[in-house]
Amino acid sequence: MTAPSTAPAPPSRGGRWIQQWDPEDETFWKETGEKVAKRNLLFSVLSEHIGFSIWTLWSVLVLFMGPEYGLTPADKFMLTSMVTLVGAVVRVPYTFAVAIFGGRNWTIISASLLLVPTVAAFAVMKPGTSFNTFLLVGLLAGIGGGNFASSMTNINAFFPLRKKGWALGLNAGGGNIGVPVIQLVALAIIGASGGPRVLLGIYIPLILVAAVLAALFMDNIENVKNDTGAAKDAARDGHTWIMSFLYIGTFGSFIGYSFAFGQVLTNQFGRTPLEAAYVTFIGPLLGSLIRPVGGALADKYGGAKITLYNYVGMGVATAVLIAASMEKSLALFTVAFVVLFVLTGIGNGSTFKMIPGIFHTKALGKGLEGEAAAAYGRRLSGASMGLIGAVGALGGVGINLAFRQSFLSYGSGTGAFVAFLAFYAACFVVTWAVYLRRSAAKGQATTASEAKPQLSYAEV
Repeated sequence: MTAPSTAPAPPSRGGRWIQQWDPEDETFWKETGEKVAKRNLLFSVLSEHIGFSIWTLWSVLVLFMGPEYGLTPADKFMLTSMVTLVGAVVRVPYTFAVAIFGGRNWTIISASLLLVPTVAAFAVMKPGTSFNTFLLVGLLAGIGGGNFASSMTNINAFFPLRKKGWALGLNAGGGNIGVPVIQLVALAIIGASGGPRVLLGIYIPLILVAAVLAALFMDNIENVKNDTGAAKDAARDGHTWIMSFLYIGTFGSFIGYSFAFGQVLTNQFGRTPLEAAYVTFIGPLLGSLIRPVGGALADKYGGAKITLYNYVGMGVATAVLIAASMEKSLALFTVAFVVLFVLTGIGNGSTFKMIPGIFHTKALGKGLEGEAAAAYGRRLSGASMGLIGAVGALGGVGINLAFRQSFLSYGSGTGAFVAFLAFYAACFVVTWAVYLRRSAAKGQATTASEAKPQLSYAEV
């Protein structure tokens, strides 16, 4: 184990690299590591927060786009679907970017890139602009979705396993809050009879601030750099794709509903953009704030257990939404939707806690111990997070396309909610079968002739 005296104190600012980093060493963590890790977490959250705001920018801009813009509800769902799609796809290269450039360096670059979609939207946001132009500029906003992947991969390396649920939950939750924050800012602007360019004008300087603060106060970790092979190893591991499926159910729901909630209220319940904006921010806000709680609960009780029970809750909330939709009860619909948002936040925290735990368990199963096991877990979990985040975000695309088809076919979102309910049931079954059933079976597999012991993931 690396002694704290052999690890130089990381710099508090500037572009220097941390040569040695061992957060599992409790002495190192208390004397040096914790302070540095929390500082990097703070500024990572800021950059990711603004990235989420820019990614979900068009969920707000479509509320400004009245009849004079000439877009149908189906056009708007298609627009937000494509923005979500780009945000999902770019998460893959953003994951590699941390290993190529370093966490601090890539945070500066990725924050600065947010100026491109923001300035472009400022230029075209007016009646008379073609749908194809809006679609092209909207696609640019998708790069904001990539910030999550690089941020989670970077922060995962800074914290010890026992703190990862809390740290990753806080990092992701602080980023997710970018969704309701931009909705609240838009609400204030709409209420003051301001236009969409006012909203864009607010965010342009904030992007510059985030990039500058990352340059001044964040660090790179040397042993994370140049490990692009980790992503290939993670892609070959079945757990990466199983967790991707589960993350579709949690984060895919969160981001998909964040884009669609306002449009469902305006199209199905006849709310005006201002009336919709008064409530659309509540769900994403609570879902974001609760995410660290989901991570902390997973730290205490096991991510697999929290995830399993959370899917039960999501299924119940979705069933209530179906009933409210059929009964045309706006009050019940709104309450159930907000509850569903909260559950997506808890599930986001618990699923991301599971990832490092799964790979650490696999390391122990390979006979690794101590720092060797921790390093194996950090390497593969950090790489897999970007891939899992990318696939999970594709769930948001599916949700918006499902709503689009449901409104085209039935004139309401009821058909889409039925499909979502079936998917949550599938997630429940997969969680139990892969991560909890094995622990029950473990006690039965005790014969000496068993060639390979069965790993238990119940506590991950």
